[in-house]
Amino acid sequence: MIKRLLIANRGEIAVRILRACRELDIEVVIAHSRVDDLQRYLALADDTVCVSARSYLEGAPFVAAAQSRGCDAIHPGYGFLSENAEFADLVTSEGLVFVGPTAEQLRLLGDKSAARQRLFKTGVPVLPGTPFLADASEAANAAEEIGYPVLLKAAYGGGGRGIRIVRESRHMATEFEQAQAEARVGFGRDEMYLEKFLEAPRHIEVQLLGDGAGQVVHLGTRECSLQRRHQKVLEEAPAFGISHQQLDEVCNIAVTAASALNYRNAGTFEFLYEDGAFYFIEANGRIQVEHPVTEEVTGVDLVKAQLQIASAEHLPFSQNDVVIKGHAIECRLNAETLDVETGHVSPSPGDVKVFELPAGIGVRVDTHVRAGEAIPHQYDSLIAKIIFKGRDRTECMTRGRRALAELNIAGIATNLTLHQRIMTNEAFREGHVHTGFIEQLLIDWRRRRYSR
Repeated sequence: MIKRLLIANRGEIAVRILRACRELDIEVVIAHSRVDDLQRYLALADDTVCVSARSYLEGAPFVAAAQSRGCDAIHPGYGFLSENAEFADLVTSEGLVFVGPTAEQLRLLGDKSAARQRLFKTGVPVLPGTPFLADASEAANAAEEIGYPVLLKAAYGGGGRGIRIVRESRHMATEFEQAQAEARVGFGRDEMYLEKFLEAPRHIEVQLLGDGAGQVVHLGTRECSLQRRHQKVLEEAPAFGISHQQLDEVCNIAVTAASALNYRNAGTFEFLYEDGAFYFIEANGRIQVEHPVTEEVTGVDLVKAQLQIASAEHLPFSQNDVVIKGHAIECRLNAETLDVETGHVSPSPGDVKVFELPAGIGVRVDTHVRAGEAIPHQYDSLIAKIIFKGRDRTECMTRGRRALAELNIAGIATNLTLHQRIMTNEAFREGHVHTGFIEQLLIDWRRRRYSR
């Protein structure tokens, strides 16, 4: 079993990992940047170490810190280095345990174009698409064959970055250049590929755990359709309004594909769903931001399971042990300002003067923030995840409306009002969700403003 672990991440996921470690009697060292020196969650750790002025993207300082503090494992969390194959290689080459997939699996899944081609060969349904594109001219030719509109995507991207919708050939050159530039800045690589764009699909994902030797279990599905510019805002578990047979089928497809890869640790297979059909879009080799909703409906601590698999290299339970019960929703509370007129979002760093959290039955809050702390501008704007559970989706939404009404934060702008509007929206309550839902919600919001 892992004895002492270094967390190579920050914020709420660092706290989440620490809590799982506490339940397994694993000592915790949190590595942090100079920017985070005064973050109060650092006091929860057994030890801390500053690894850089501001970056969480350099692997060598984390490995050196782990060695100097007597750690035998590193957990990368999500984002930053979590899906970096070179970092996973470095960690294991230095005799440490990397809590995640193998470096080889990260290389495959990190190249989203190669991943879709490899998985298509194992029977996973995919959208019409391309391998790497040499330039905008090749992209335009491929788009003519696939048929507009198309989605231009960074092969090594994630988090909604490096993605552009192209509806006409005359826009391809500009969109290709912009997406490629965004990919270079965000991921250090600018390879691009195309997929057919679906106008109003649902985004459904399957949570997996694998032992690295071919044994894989799924923990059901998540509904992740509520997005803004390809970034998730709200997630639910399980997916709803789709037959149990179809959901079982997509879970089995994901399990079969992951088993063929001898997949290790936690991972997520993501699909688009439209007109009764599922299409694979990508697989993520890490713990997801939205993992709490799966934990709430299965009772499985996914981070603890990650640590157990990394320690013993076997699954802590079987598929028969996984039972889905109830419904859960997660709202991502971000420090940001939303311009309703344009839909533009900008970060809202600053000092949190008041932060009163909701409580009561069926309510969970994952956060690293306390009143009096500063939200830095250098990192992602996520400050808390508000999670609620009910016996069914109706009860879950009722608790969600109550929880969001109880939440009180002052000193910075957040997207709390957006979440409150979602939870009271009739179409959302009736389950009419798709990836363009928030865009339509903002249009309706503007109309109501003008009609007053």
